Amino acid sequence: MGSTRRFTLDLNEANMREIHESTCGAEQVRSGSPGPRPKVLLERRRSRLLRSALASAGVYALLTAIAVIMAGPFVWMLLSSFKPNQELFAYPPVWIPTKITFEHFINAFRYTNFARYFLNSTIVSVTATLLNLFFCSLAGYAFARLDFPGKNLIFFAILATMMIPVYVTLIPLFILVKRFPLAGGNNLFGQNGTGLINTYWGLVLPYVVSVFGVFLTRQFFSSIPTELNDAARVDGASEFAIYSRIYLPLSRPVLATLAIFSFTGVWDDFLWPLVITNSEHMRTVQLGLQIFRSQFLVDWGPLMAATLVVTLPVLLIFIFNQRHFVKGVVTTGLKG
Repeated sequence: MGSTRRFTLDLNEANMREIHESTCGAEQVRSGSPGPRPKVLLERRRSRLLRSALASAGVYALLTAIAVIMAGPFVWMLLSSFKPNQELFAYPPVWIPTKITFEHFINAFRYTNFARYFLNSTIVSVTATLLNLFFCSLAGYAFARLDFPGKNLIFFAILATMMIPVYVTLIPLFILVKRFPLAGGNNLFGQNGTGLINTYWGLVLPYVVSVFGVFLTRQFFSSIPTELNDAARVDGASEFAIYSRIYLPLSRPVLATLAIFSFTGVWDDFLWPLVITNSEHMRTVQLGLQIFRSQFLVDWGPLMAATLVVTLPVLLIFIFNQRHFVKGVVTTGLKG
């Protein structure tokens, strides 16, 4: 009975010593010195919290400064489009207009054919984006879920074309569009006519399929469990039914991501419309902005107003698809 009681006391003492060591530190317990008081512990905790708060404040200050630098040109363009002409060239610069005017917007559409340019860019960008989403997702599904000879070799060959500069393919692409069979007066062999030059299809054709889109959709489809395919095939679904009814509804995030990149690339392109169009009624907005610039003079007011109008569609598309865009970037892995 006495030995049991002594064992219990020793066990309680060991437990109390362990708790004391975890609270005050083993070195202080062994040396017999008293542990830190609650006030000292509280001061240490406050010091850690203060250092963490200062570090977070520094990071936020840095990010805020970067955001201000990045947004500065856009804010200046926005405010300048509403300034009178005398405030555009005032020194020192006037950030906030003293009098808001819509004269620059009116002049941009009244004295130029800018509405037609905006319509052309809308038709070309929307058509190219829809076709790009369809063909890229279709090719991505084929490379992700179908088995055919040379699949990996073909896929890597397609990826290798991303290393070719666009300027190298410009002349061959122009010849291909000009000699498109049975278009623009061409015969079956693509001769005796203009092909798709100065047409909407000539503007859209280079953007119908993108290598980046094929890669992005293929990686996303590879992450979807193959059990869905097996279950659909057991129910008698065809490959196109599996693609359209199962994979497309699941791929909204990646399609939204691809739509933003595709629309922005087509909308902001300047080089290809410059090469393929030769009449004013087929110009796009990027070519239309050059109207406000001459050899010796730049009409800054209408130029700022027109540039703001051109920028708004891209901003709106990103804002409304931001949730899907972030989700698509996060969920699209690099699974091979």
